Amino acid sequence: MFSTFIQGFFLSAAMILPLGPQNVFVMQQGSRKQFHLMSATLCSTSDAFLITAGIFGGSALLGQSIFLLQAVTWGGVAFLLWYGWGALRTALATKVELSRAEKIIQSRWRVIATLFAVTWLNPHVYLDTFVVLGSIGGQLSAELRPWFTTGAVLASISWFFALSLLSAWFAPVLNQPRAQRIINIFVGCVMWYIAWRLIQQGYQFFIDYNTSL
Repeated sequence: MFSTFIQGFFLSAAMILPLGPQNVFVMQQGSRKQFHLMSATLCSTSDAFLITAGIFGGSALLGQSIFLLQAVTWGGVAFLLWYGWGALRTALATKVELSRAEKIIQSRWRVIATLFAVTWLNPHVYLDTFVVLGSIGGQLSAELRPWFTTGAVLASISWFFALSLLSAWFAPVLNQPRAQRIINIFVGCVMWYIAWRLIQQGYQFFIDYNTSL
């Protein structure tokens, strides 16, 4: 049982560690000390729900809903392009405009809406939780499945809170105008890069689908 727990923990960690929209946003909020613990909590809660759903049947559902995944993909592309443009525009703004943009970000509901978007409009989240973790955890016995799920969820919680707290710890350095410009440029480039990869995946699916007809 413990070995199954460890397997779930490290497999989930391997899925979470690569740079993605969730990690970038949590780091950005931590560097500004703006609802950073709430951000970590919401990301962890969303991941816990998706991991559990994937392991306990969601993987099979997604396999039957290819067009649902495509809808999420193109919705994610639109959101990532918009968010990336906003980050780059903030980075290139004057000091007055930068301060004004940061005050807008301080809205609790804006942060919550953005967090749900970077999570639920990110197709990679479904691939990680439903396809990878779901397909592996779903093959385990009913006795071992909860152990695998607990390990996977704990990895997500540990990572997001560690990222949030470390970013907040270094906030005096990261919150300087020059550092914030660098962070926003980094955020914008990451968001646009992920959007570009999603466009490639969506286009490839379209080609493959029409070829198979």
